[in-house]
Amino acid sequence: MDPLTSDQTRREGEQRRRRLQVLGLNSVEAEATFDRVARLAASFTQSPLAMVNFINDERQMFRGMYVPPTSPDDKANTEGGRGIVFDLSNIAREAPGDYGFCPHVVAQGSQLALDDVFDYPRFRGNPLVNDMGVRSYLGTPLRDNTGMILGTVCVADMVARTWDRKLKEGMQELAQTLLSDFKLRDSLLAQQQELFAVFDGAPFPIMLTEGMDHLLRYANGKQGAAFGMVPQFSPGRQVLTGLEAVGVFKAMDEAFRTGKTTTLPRASLTTYDSPAPEDFSFLCTPVRTSPNAPISGVLTVAVNITGQPYRESDQRVFAANVQERFEQMGSGAFSGSVPGRRLETGEYPR
Repeated sequence: MDPLTSDQTRREGEQRRRRLQVLGLNSVEAEATFDRVARLAASFTQSPLAMVNFINDERQMFRGMYVPPTSPDDKANTEGGRGIVFDLSNIAREAPGDYGFCPHVVAQGSQLALDDVFDYPRFRGNPLVNDMGVRSYLGTPLRDNTGMILGTVCVADMVARTWDRKLKEGMQELAQTLLSDFKLRDSLLAQQQELFAVFDGAPFPIMLTEGMDHLLRYANGKQGAAFGMVPQFSPGRQVLTGLEAVGVFKAMDEAFRTGKTTTLPRASLTTYDSPAPEDFSFLCTPVRTSPNAPISGVLTVAVNITGQPYRESDQRVFAANVQERFEQMGSGAFSGSVPGRRLETGEYPR
């Protein structure tokens, strides 16, 4: 049986997906840390293509990538008899789960060096050869701080070449430099759990979603009681159809896209814990794990305003307070310091 289609491989893929979701890495968004590692890999090995590739049970996600800049000389080189030049400037940051050579690295759990793909019948027909002209490849397993393989750090060239011992060892060392990033992410997650423990006692619904698909990363008890209990990492708008119907996820889309707090002042909903429709206001705040980081998700706070005037100021104070805590945690985790004081239950808006 092909190792890439075995039941064990599928189970391992599902485990990687769950781990990547926890780490906030189960998406294709570029990240400066991984782009930098890809650039270093390309420079160290003198390769035109390098990637930091995370692989789940469905797809590959190139969160780190280096491709050579195009130049007018490319056409001249082709005319000079050096063969077809492949334009790598528009490579997508994702690929099917069985595309290329990285899935083989993950499946076998060890480094894969192909000096000349044409020497290996198993690999010479790979779409990567025809689509991008790859002729040689060196891929190294990317392990997290728990020992789980999450993907690869890899380089490729459009000509056959020898990957010597120095290059192989250098790639392994480069992959190991990312261990500290995974450790820090776990540290940040532990601190987030403390913040979520405070949210659990909030008198109003709170949820934190991740990415443009609004995967539900956290919801407090009040959120579940009012709008429905759903599994972690479920796509929000598909499982919380009541909130989708009244425009909550549209407001969340805008918050994620613009990076600005978005308000849905009033929406009438029949909740699970009330037989009659009630009015809620929703404040959607984009969340960053540190001041200069890209937006990672949206914090949505709902307040029951049935029979009351809408008081946006209270929600905004709370949301700003929470965002500050997330940024403190992110800055603290990456500087080795301890975040500031915890958000106390008395700081909820009334």
